[in-house]
Amino acid sequence: MKNIIIGTAGHIDHGKTTLIKALTGRNTDRWEEEQRRGITIDLGFTYFDLPSGDRAGIIDVPGHEKFINNMVAGVVGMDLVLLVIAADEGIMPQTREHMDILGLLGIEKSIIVLNKCDLVDEEWIELVEEEIREELSGTFLEQAPVVKVSAATGQGLDQLIEVIGHMSSDEVVEKDIHTIPRLPIDRAFSLSGFGTIITGTLVSGTIRKEDTLEMYPIGKECKIRSIQVHGADQKECYAGQRVAINLSNVKKKEIQRGCVLAPPNSMKNTDLLDVKMNILESSMRVLTNHTRLHFFTGTSEILCRAVLLDKEELGPGESGYVQLRLEEEIAVRRGDKFVVRFYSPMETIGGGVILEPNPGVKKRFQESVIEELRRKESGSSADVIELHAKKHGDTLITLAELAKLTALSVDEVKEDVKELEEQELLAVFEMRKDTYIWHMDSIREAQQTLVRALEDYEKKYPYRYGMKKAEIQTMYFQKIKPNVFDRIVEFFVERGCIRRAEEFLCTPEFEVKKDGTYQKVAENFLNVFEKAGYDFVRYSEIDLKGVSRDMADDILNILLTEGKVVRVTEEMYTLAEYMEQAKEKIKAHLADDPLITIAQVRDMFGTSRKSAKPILEYMDALKITKKMGAESERVAY
Repeated sequence: MKNIIIGTAGHIDHGKTTLIKALTGRNTDRWEEEQRRGITIDLGFTYFDLPSGDRAGIIDVPGHEKFINNMVAGVVGMDLVLLVIAADEGIMPQTREHMDILGLLGIEKSIIVLNKCDLVDEEWIELVEEEIREELSGTFLEQAPVVKVSAATGQGLDQLIEVIGHMSSDEVVEKDIHTIPRLPIDRAFSLSGFGTIITGTLVSGTIRKEDTLEMYPIGKECKIRSIQVHGADQKECYAGQRVAINLSNVKKKEIQRGCVLAPPNSMKNTDLLDVKMNILESSMRVLTNHTRLHFFTGTSEILCRAVLLDKEELGPGESGYVQLRLEEEIAVRRGDKFVVRFYSPMETIGGGVILEPNPGVKKRFQESVIEELRRKESGSSADVIELHAKKHGDTLITLAELAKLTALSVDEVKEDVKELEEQELLAVFEMRKDTYIWHMDSIREAQQTLVRALEDYEKKYPYRYGMKKAEIQTMYFQKIKPNVFDRIVEFFVERGCIRRAEEFLCTPEFEVKKDGTYQKVAENFLNVFEKAGYDFVRYSEIDLKGVSRDMADDILNILLTEGKVVRVTEEMYTLAEYMEQAKEKIKAHLADDPLITIAQVRDMFGTSRKSAKPILEYMDALKITKKMGAESERVAY
């Protein structure tokens, strides 16, 4: 099932909220003031299921000019926008501003919903549609389908759902669930008995219950207590879903709209941004150096100053490189889109894309600075290398292979790889012959696969120390070379994702189960071995008291690992203390007599030749004795 987010946009009172209610059966105006005044002030959220089975989350954004900041926050994560235009009024000022904002934030898929068609005649509708097409000419909405509806009567809703279903299945690209999870916060509140709850649209990655993430920019780690998607409890949530998350270790008063939930150390706070800024052709303003602006990205709104790096001023329809000096810290990523509004009066003048989220202070009109920003805008060789690394997530890729693919020298590739490693986009594994590169998105996916496999294994086999490393590689990482996989295991152990006990891997907190069944089986083994003494019993001959052989094998292995029992031969086991005593007795004998025979060992321990021979072979393995000449004779090692 694909999860998509649909947003509404349009002028106040053109029927966005009514349309959503008609589609979903739910009212998205949550606040009493909204319902009393009949306008949407804050973001409203609900969902409905498409005929294909895909689930569409739907966001009702405010149309009133005073609440435009909430509108910008609502655009985060949208896949498809319904631009609602009332047939009796046509395009209005807020309609135009919403269109501008959607274009600046990179929204590509849209449906023009001509609402309130029941209030006008067919001839009027044709005139309004013609006006809309003229107004949208040259914009990203130029080819958007127009659907005529009446949210009040239900007219045209079936056709609208059909068009939404077509666009969501054929044109909307699924979001990447294996990259860094990022959740821009649009609401935070407290519930008695639960604590802090946040809501937002998960724009990338996957979040699981019990994950530990960090709240940026406040720098607090918090644990995921529970997750809800559209009101239902879930163990995990994916990019493209509207989610509500219950957090521990952070208070509601510490969080505000604009905070971002992401993995620890995956982002870095900044109060400087290098951007490519585009001024709207419709803007009535000319942007000059050091102009104060309202900056919107994700769910954040921050005041800033614009330092123009390559121009004296930016007029309508022009673009340039700008350093934004923010009045508060923020956490963003390269490639994030943004909108800027004039400080006063508040009107949208432009927007663009973040080229560098953590720059140093730059001087104006420096050719080296401009060239660096051009390279970042067009996509550098490092970007190309990152893409190649991402494509080789199941095998890893070597420096030599990257050099061949990019037609760069190994030294040039090394320089780019180092830059990407510092940005925590790649991990580097230096081997004796080659240096392997692994993309962090692939690492996160592999970590999820590995941890889930171990968790499932631990539930199925509670009396084992974990899953054998070789078994994990065969099942999940068969395309990775064994020596490289060994290094990867070390990497995950160093990160604290897994724990290693010799050739076994397990989750960090896992401990073998020592319940009643374990106690019963272990006690049975120890009693049998104690009673047998040096007349070793064969394992296949032990009465397991109704326990399965597989479970008995696992519990015997625990006794072996803990050093309570030792394996004398493939089929014979005894208490570790018995063989320790045997070792001391044999060493004492050899101190007086340099030769010892099987017959002497038999008499020494009051046992049979059948058990005496394995005792001597065991001592050979410990390098206490060694064979010299006859099969039945040993000397000191």
